[in-house]
Amino acid sequence: MISSIEFFMYRISDLLLAPVLIAILFVFFFGFYSLGQVAAQSWQRRSVDSAGYTIHQHQKKIQTKDFDELELFAFKQLEFLKLVTKVAPMLGLIATMIPMGPALKSLADDNIQGISENLSIAFAAVIFALAAASLTFIAVSIKKRWLAQDLVAIKQALEQDNQPAFQLKAVKEA
Repeated sequence: MISSIEFFMYRISDLLLAPVLIAILFVFFFGFYSLGQVAAQSWQRRSVDSAGYTIHQHQKKIQTKDFDELELFAFKQLEFLKLVTKVAPMLGLIATMIPMGPALKSLADDNIQGISENLSIAFAAVIFALAAASLTFIAVSIKKRWLAQDLVAIKQALEQDNQPAFQLKAVKEA
């Protein structure tokens, strides 16, 4: 009974290698894409192009003064990038562990070429996954700072709009 479960799990994990490797390639290229987006947005922000200020654009588009809604929009802007940053190393670990079984079997069979092939897949996958996580982490960090700066500026502007036209001064009692 146990051996059939082990065999089943081995086959399923073997089938998972191809989708995991495809996912790693996707997040790797997505990391470069996200860095390109950050570079383009940086250029837009330096040239004072409104396209570089996504929260301000969103605020004008929906014409809201609800700060909580703008904060939620900022969180949504970072959600997928943060997810990729955290999932990429996990994919790398999965892609490292799957070929280790066949590599160990090759070791037991004195098949040096089998060990080499399986370990090269494992190491390449983890390197790609960690590179992807690093790229998206850089993008998340920069975008997070920009969104925080924009939210502070909007909050200050909203607070100034809500100020009364005049301030009552406290009357001192004699």
